[in-house]
Amino acid sequence: MSYDFYYWPKIQGRGEFVRLALEQMGANYTDVARKKGGMEKMRAIVAGDAVGALPFAPPFLKDGDLIIAQVANILAYLGPRHGLVPADEANRIWAHQLQLTVTDLVQESHDTHHPVSTALYYEDQIEEAKRCTERFLELRVPKYLSYFERVVARNRYESGTLIGADITYPDLSLFQCVAGLRFAFPNTMTRIESDYPHVIALHDKVINLTNIAAYLTSERRLSFNEYGVFRHYPELDA
Repeated sequence: MSYDFYYWPKIQGRGEFVRLALEQMGANYTDVARKKGGMEKMRAIVAGDAVGALPFAPPFLKDGDLIIAQVANILAYLGPRHGLVPADEANRIWAHQLQLTVTDLVQESHDTHHPVSTALYYEDQIEEAKRCTERFLELRVPKYLSYFERVVARNRYESGTLIGADITYPDLSLFQCVAGLRFAFPNTMTRIESDYPHVIALHDKVINLTNIAAYLTSERRLSFNEYGVFRHYPELDA
């Protein structure tokens, strides 16, 4: 089985949550926009020049004629097909719910550097970004991490994961959130990580998975930068 994956070629962004799942699955996939002529192919699909559902924007996945967009939707499609979610319906819904919570965290993380409008540069909204980030780090990050801490602690399998006994796609996504927050707000994360031992242990569990470890040291893994969702601006990291 081979997939075509479409996302911007120079950033991790929201696409990285899908890339991590594809890598953990050992899937045969093409990161299309990183290939010659790939950006034109991606733009053509967004413009409607392809068979299948019309995506609003990247990331999206193409499986034959089927086009699936939105990160949580893509992962809900891939998870059952590749063992990245338990087989029963209740846990599939639970996994999707957790992924949607990750989506909220990712959006709030993005809003720290673009609190007014994505149509403006960061430099046009620095003061607003400072105010937004102060509240995000004081109130919202602890709220999210405390929630995921409780979810791991309540897992009856005591596996150190969010759901069941094995790694699922929300685990991979939570890993990416921790990694992104560490990049964007290293001072804050250094201060607060000890409050969330289960979350940090899960991050470490994921980073040591054979497929993920290989991916993270490969050229396929793009570096964090100031163009993606998680951005490091020293003036925002108290």
